[in-house]
Amino acid sequence: MFKSVLATSTALVSLGTILVAPASAQTAAPQADAPQTAPAATAPGQTGATAPDQTGATTPEPADRDIIVTGSTRAQRRFDASYAINTVTQADIEKIAPVNFADLIGQLPGFQTEITGGEVQNIYRIRGLPNDGGFVSFQQDGLPLFHENDGVFFRGDAILKPDLMTERVEVVRGGPAPIYASYSGAIVNAIEVTGRDTVRGKAQLTLGDTGLYRGDFVQSGPLGDRTYYAVGGFVRYHDGYRDNGFPNDKGGQFRANIKHDLDNGSLRVSVNYVNDHNVFYLPIPTADPRNPSVSLDRYIDYFSGTLNSPALRNVDLRYRNGAGVVQNEASDLGDGRHMRMFNVGAQYDAEFDGWLVSAKAGFTMGKLDFTAFYSTTNPSDANAFASGYQARATTAFGPVTSLGYVLAGTNTPYDPYGASGLVMQGQYRDIHSKFYSNQINLSVAKKFETGFGSHDLKLGLYGSLYGEDSRTIYQNYLIEVASRPRTLDLVAYNAAGTRIGRVTDNGALSYAATLTKGDSDAQMFAVFANDTWEIVPGLRIDAGIRHERYNYNGYALLTGAANLGDPTTLADDATRAFTGGIINQRLKTHATNWTVGANYDFNTHIGVYGRAAHLETPPSVQTVMSINPTIITTIANQYEAGLKLAAGRSYLYVSGFYTNFDPLNASFLAFDPTTGRNDVNVPFIGKAKVKGVEFDGALAVTPWFTLNGALTVSDPQYKNFQNANGADPAQAEGKQIVRQPKIYGNIRPSFDFDLGGNAISLYGRYTYMGKRYVDFYNRTALPAYGTTGAGVTVRHGTWQLQVVGDNLFNAHGLTEGNTRTDQVSGQGSPEAIYGRPIFGRNVRLVVGKSW
Repeated sequence: MFKSVLATSTALVSLGTILVAPASAQTAAPQADAPQTAPAATAPGQTGATAPDQTGATTPEPADRDIIVTGSTRAQRRFDASYAINTVTQADIEKIAPVNFADLIGQLPGFQTEITGGEVQNIYRIRGLPNDGGFVSFQQDGLPLFHENDGVFFRGDAILKPDLMTERVEVVRGGPAPIYASYSGAIVNAIEVTGRDTVRGKAQLTLGDTGLYRGDFVQSGPLGDRTYYAVGGFVRYHDGYRDNGFPNDKGGQFRANIKHDLDNGSLRVSVNYVNDHNVFYLPIPTADPRNPSVSLDRYIDYFSGTLNSPALRNVDLRYRNGAGVVQNEASDLGDGRHMRMFNVGAQYDAEFDGWLVSAKAGFTMGKLDFTAFYSTTNPSDANAFASGYQARATTAFGPVTSLGYVLAGTNTPYDPYGASGLVMQGQYRDIHSKFYSNQINLSVAKKFETGFGSHDLKLGLYGSLYGEDSRTIYQNYLIEVASRPRTLDLVAYNAAGTRIGRVTDNGALSYAATLTKGDSDAQMFAVFANDTWEIVPGLRIDAGIRHERYNYNGYALLTGAANLGDPTTLADDATRAFTGGIINQRLKTHATNWTVGANYDFNTHIGVYGRAAHLETPPSVQTVMSINPTIITTIANQYEAGLKLAAGRSYLYVSGFYTNFDPLNASFLAFDPTTGRNDVNVPFIGKAKVKGVEFDGALAVTPWFTLNGALTVSDPQYKNFQNANGADPAQAEGKQIVRQPKIYGNIRPSFDFDLGGNAISLYGRYTYMGKRYVDFYNRTALPAYGTTGAGVTVRHGTWQLQVVGDNLFNAHGLTEGNTRTDQVSGQGSPEAIYGRPIFGRNVRLVVGKSW
């Protein structure tokens, strides 16, 4: 991997030198469109654009003047686009007051998100696409920071976090997303603040009743003649929405850019740095599996409880390396997901006699160290669990008269029946990965007239060299059923009451139950083109195509079963160990995506559009560092038609959509309760069909009252599944896609007015999530739920005070289920008794100062 990083770095430096030399010499036509800094692209109230003497209440731009740049050849009004797109400004973010990036994106139509994992690594699903985030491309100023949408246990929200340096976020749903990004049914494009002629900035402090302390800042302005800067970021400490017994989030992000205007364009250089710890929340049991009507809330609080525990701050990872030597490594659950990422980017935009030339390049290097405690099987009756080990213990230690529980590493007895009468397993995961990604996007565009309308043609090349390595160890632990659980040992006694052996070892049920290590590198190249043909004013037809070629190289270390040789415990009897063998793997694959759309605007207030798109998502580069992966290219054909209505600050966009997946790769890695392994691939290949309609609207009833809302109604179904591992795919036929609701949406009223020289904003949010299922067979449901939030913002001169609260009425709602074991046939109950609950009521205070 290092050679690829070095070679790519050299190439990027060369590219930067090439770009700067001709750019500084140009004296041609006036500057081309620079959408990210155009005044029309910045709504009032945005960071870096708000004048310090602003005292009036924030008033949004008219709906027909929103300017977007994502998914199009050049900047255009949102109303003119022949696809579904939203723009989220800093003013919008303030009123939505999201707890994380997924919460923000989840307010948009067509996006169903699960926000319960913590700050990052949450779930993003677009229009029923059956994937937890792999179809959503996270970009910054039109370029991804990592080429693939999913890295090794991270996705875009781990390396791109919204803060005051985010001027706005543009989100494309379907439409031309497959032409402008790989693997993508949607694009989330965060556009940075860029400096202008006036020095502007903002500092902001956020305090929360969940132990949240966060500071944000941004400043931008001129550096010299036609040269501008912007710098900002955040630092944050957070105890967490759940009580881990240690901090949940600590770290931050820094971003900066310098832009120089040329006679005919601009040159911009940017840097990003992330150094952040985020502990991951996993599902908890909420009811007794012996009698699901009995709540476990008294042992694991629904809103504050977690299986994360200080008992896992000093875990002993034990495995055998390829030389046959037993290794011991220390691991700390408190480290969480420790992401370190550095990115440097360059962007050149210019106009040459009507030709728009754009060159973007980015170089990313990062390292992820990830520890988490994952749920596995349902809790078990303590006596039944112990009796399941009677035979193995007798074989290993001789006649066993009884098995008893003690606190791990001690002789202190533990009586499960003094509490819930249950014990349970969990899986400690320790993952380390280094990654790099280098991407270059070159394009030219030209608008020209013909005898029959005008054409706006864009041609482009995109290339990326990227890769990642991975070392993972999973170990299974025995714990009590409690929040912040203690680990337990299960001890074998003879007839004399003498301890003769242990099923566990310091809480570990099985050391290194899953063990993998590998490395991968990828080279990919894409060509793309898009043409927008305006036949007559208001009538446009556009078509685009993208062809991609991939070349993967990698290796995986082979493993086998091993007994580490401790005769006093069963915990090391059936570990995975490196054998010393290695498998080298190569894969070449390709994808061709296309889209065709038409748009007709009757006038500036009413329009209609239709679009078809073909998306191919090839296997990930991780396949070449995996053993026996399922290698298949998922293909989706998407169709949509929409109605657009806009008048002043009011608008309504209605989009009907239909997606056909054929084939769909719904394979997953399952937990085997017998061996404790979690690397067993369960192939599920088939089809899926999703049809629905989404509504996105704003009603400006008066100058001081606005009602925003989004609603999605869909019917996501599985079709024609096949499975070679003994599961019955016929039982999934026509069933609702796992964890996908048929109805979801939100409504957000806002009152904005002046009072006594202060600008007051009062706003609320009601979010609804419909019924979902945890499993392919739809046997266990995740019930529908709704949450209510509200906030108030007061501005006086350059000062701002905000108080905002989420889930004010402590509504109950479960997400996810227990995916390690329930994904095929459920949890044995009609409603989920194991899942990741939504966060309880929480309140934040924000104080800001602009200049």
